[in-house]
Amino acid sequence: MPPLTLTRRIVLFGAASALGGCSAVSALNSAAQPLDTYDLSPAAGASAGRRTSHTLLVARPEASAAIATDRIMVKPDPVSITYLPDARWGDEAPLVLQSLLIRSISATGRIGYVGRSEGGPIPNSALLVRMDAFQVNVMPDGTMHATIDIALTVLDDRDQRVISTRSFEQAARTANDSPTAIVSAFQAALDQLLPEMADWVLQNA
Repeated sequence: MPPLTLTRRIVLFGAASALGGCSAVSALNSAAQPLDTYDLSPAAGASAGRRTSHTLLVARPEASAAIATDRIMVKPDPVSITYLPDARWGDEAPLVLQSLLIRSISATGRIGYVGRSEGGPIPNSALLVRMDAFQVNVMPDGTMHATIDIALTVLDDRDQRVISTRSFEQAARTANDSPTAIVSAFQAALDQLLPEMADWVLQNA
């Protein structure tokens, strides 16, 4: 019997999850063989541009329960959700994105301090983040696209006034259906999004 393609394995994994419910996921998580773990890299915005000595704190991104996990989410169709059966992120997806945003903004050298909202100093402004999509979409023709949709809101921390808000979207087609290719597609999408988001935040923080 020929080996299953990743797309086929995703479908089967999703079916097993639907039939077995939480017990199937628990069984997978407790399996003796660990899942391969993948990381993503920051991408700094431009070093030239508006500079500020302000302090910016980045809140933990809001996300649905399906996204707020360390599993790599896959949508085989518009109404179904499953996960790559043999791969995971190095942390929960919201924490991965929070770290990427902080490092990308900091790497520009254009702000006094940027860090997590948990336990940080009193900020001048705060960045609220909502993850509307952070997943692989399987298209009708079988191709797979890493899809990211992020909403950012900058607040004045003194009076909680909304300074500005904007959504950022990007998708990148995977070269093939291997986990490495899928993670590379996420990175390609982030390489476009992170500099754009960092520059926008620094114009408004």
